[in-house]
Amino acid sequence: MSRKYLRENKNSFNIVKSSKIYAKITAFEDATFIRDLLVDNDWDLDKIPSVVIKDEDYLVLAVIDEKLHLLEKFDTKPDDSTIDNLIKQFRRNPNNSKYGLNITRVFDTFIIKKQIFGDEYIFGYYDNLEDAQFVRNFLLDNDWNVNSFEEIEFDDEMNTYRVISVIDDRVYVLDNFNNKSEINLENVYEEFLAKISKHKYGLASHDYLEELKDKIPDLEEKFQVKTKDENWSFDNVRENENVLNQIIFNLTPFQQAVFDAIGENTSYEEIKKSLIRYNSKNFDKKISKNIEELINLDLIKKIDDTYSKTNL
Repeated sequence: MSRKYLRENKNSFNIVKSSKIYAKITAFEDATFIRDLLVDNDWDLDKIPSVVIKDEDYLVLAVIDEKLHLLEKFDTKPDDSTIDNLIKQFRRNPNNSKYGLNITRVFDTFIIKKQIFGDEYIFGYYDNLEDAQFVRNFLLDNDWNVNSFEEIEFDDEMNTYRVISVIDDRVYVLDNFNNKSEINLENVYEEFLAKISKHKYGLASHDYLEELKDKIPDLEEKFQVKTKDENWSFDNVRENENVLNQIIFNLTPFQQAVFDAIGENTSYEEIKKSLIRYNSKNFDKKISKNIEELINLDLIKKIDDTYSKTNL
């Protein structure tokens, strides 16, 4: 069988004419078949059909980035939706890599990168692969235009809604929802800002939000909300002092009183003495209940028979 126009590689064959590579095919028989198909169509890629029959197989072909690709073989003729899905999946992962095109992982953060005119651009950081792949797929389908995103986008593969925000040309996924009716954008923005604040002050680790930790005032203006969390308050934090010692839990008045009564290695009797002005029925039971709640909130800890604040 003639090998004209075929250039053998280690695990595949390039189909080449006049120094132009028209296709890269794994199996020799498939390569010769597609070579002959190109010859019969005068090397015009626009004339190549999406499905051709070879022996008893239906071969799905697609021209992507000016090259002809063999995507899949079927026993029966595939429908248009199957073909469209094959093309879509190939565009996203042409090399069958672990995360697909343009996604890399650094520790627990997934990063979308792309070379444009020789320069590397970062389009986003994500704490899970699903969000990274959704954003990458959307960008692929929209010529990498970050301004194509709406505030709420539907993921037809995961059947979920994602709240999106583009900040300094980075694409952030703020939250995911199963139903659009569940989305309260004000709450989403407040929780997103709280995540950034917790990362900034060491209360949680969200490395994918690192670039935003000094942009909180600007983001509050952008979203028209204040940073809000059901437990922590970030008002009037002085960054030139110990930040953790300034952040105050949103406690009930009595919880706050119990918390304030505890220093380092404070005994129960010392706590009770500090709270004597609150003495009432079931006083001991009330103190014990609030101590337990503060321990569950990880604000205080018990060591032997004494209590201490966790950040001391």
